[in-house]
Amino acid sequence: MTRGRGKREGGRGSTLRVALLALATLPSSPFPLPAQRPNLEQQMRDNQQRLENIRRERTQAQQDLERLRVQVHSLADEITNLERQRETTNRIVNELDRQIVQLGNGIDRISIDLVLAQDALDEKRAVLERRLVDIYKRGPLYVFQVLLAAESFGDLLSRYKYLYLVSRQDRALTDEMNQLRNRIDQERRGLVDARSALERRRTERGEELDHFIGLARERETRLRETRRSVARVQQRLTAADAEERRVADAIAALDRARRDAEARGAAPTGGTITSASLGSLDWPVNGRLVYEFGPAAGPDNTRITWHGIGIAAPVGTPVKAVAAGTVALVGALGTYLTTVILDHGGGFYSVYATLANATVVKGVRVSGGQVIGHVGGASTDQGAHLHFEIRGPGQIALDPLNWLRSR
Repeated sequence: MTRGRGKREGGRGSTLRVALLALATLPSSPFPLPAQRPNLEQQMRDNQQRLENIRRERTQAQQDLERLRVQVHSLADEITNLERQRETTNRIVNELDRQIVQLGNGIDRISIDLVLAQDALDEKRAVLERRLVDIYKRGPLYVFQVLLAAESFGDLLSRYKYLYLVSRQDRALTDEMNQLRNRIDQERRGLVDARSALERRRTERGEELDHFIGLARERETRLRETRRSVARVQQRLTAADAEERRVADAIAALDRARRDAEARGAAPTGGTITSASLGSLDWPVNGRLVYEFGPAAGPDNTRITWHGIGIAAPVGTPVKAVAAGTVALVGALGTYLTTVILDHGGGFYSVYATLANATVVKGVRVSGGQVIGHVGGASTDQGAHLHFEIRGPGQIALDPLNWLRSR
C-alpha cells in the first residue's frame, strides 16, 4: 500500500513538473496588442500647420489687394491679385480634401484597433473569470493544502514555484487587461478627436469653396470692368490722337497760308519766337507739372504721348501769352477743350488748351504776357490744368520745358 501510494504521489509530482514546465513556456501575453498606429494627433497638427501656411499666403494677397485699392493702380494689377487669392484658395481646398481622406483613413484604422483591443479584452476577461471561478472553488486554504501535501523539500520547492508562476500569470493577465482598458480609452478619445477634426475640415472645405466661387465671380467682374475700361481708354486715346491731328492740321493750314501769302509778295513778319528764345520764355501760368512732354504711362497699363506739358492751376487762373503773336485759332477742339493758338511768325506756334474760356478772338494781335483765357480742365483725369504746347517749323512738337525759363 505504501509503495502504491508512493507511485501515485510520484505520478502527481511528475504531473506537477510538467505543469510547471508548461507555465514557464507560456508567452507573457497570450493575446498580443494591436500594432501601434501612426500618431494621428501629430498628423493633425502637421495638417493644421500646412493649412495655416497657405492661409498666410492668401492673407498676404488680401493685404496687397487692400493696398492696391487705396493707391493709384490698374485693374490688371487687381485681377492678378485676385488670381493669386483664387490659386491659394484652390490649394486650401485641395489640402482640405487630402486631410479629409487622411482623417477618414485614420478613423477607419482607429475603429479597427478599437475592435481588436475590445476583442482581446473580452478574451482576457473570460480567462480571468474562469480563473476566479477556479480560485473560488478551491477555497481560501488551497495554497496551504498544496504546500502541506509536499512529501519532500524538493517537492515543496516545486509546489511553491508552481504557485508562484500561477500568481505571476494571474497578475500579468490583470496588468494586460488594465493596459487594454487604457488603450481602449485612448483609442476612443482619438476617435472622438478625429471625428471632430473631420467635421471641422468638411465645414472649412464648404466655406473655402464658397470663398473660391466668390473670388471667381469677382475676377470675372473685374475682367469685364477691365475690358470696358480698356475700351474707354482706347476711345479716349483715339480721340486724343484725332484731336492732336486736328491741331497739327490746323497749324499746317496756317503755315501754308503764311507761305502762300509770302509767295504772293507779302513781306514776311519777324518771328517773336526763334532759336534764341530757348530757356527765356515766361510761363503761361504758374503751377506744378502734372505731366511732361513725351511718352508716359497711361491708365490701365496703356501708353500715352504728350505733345506738350500740363501745368496744374485752379480753375479761372489767367493764362498769358508766352510771346507776342497773332491769334490764329480760337475754339473747342474735342479733348483739347477750348483752345487758343498763337502764330509767332517764322513757323513757330504756341498752343493753350483745356481753357475754361478765351478772352481773345481770331486775327487779333496780342503782346507777350497778355491774358488770352483762363484755366479750365476740371473734368479731365488730371484735374484743373493748362495744356501748353510749342510747335516749330514743319508742325514739329517741341518740349516746352526747353523754351520756358527755369524755375
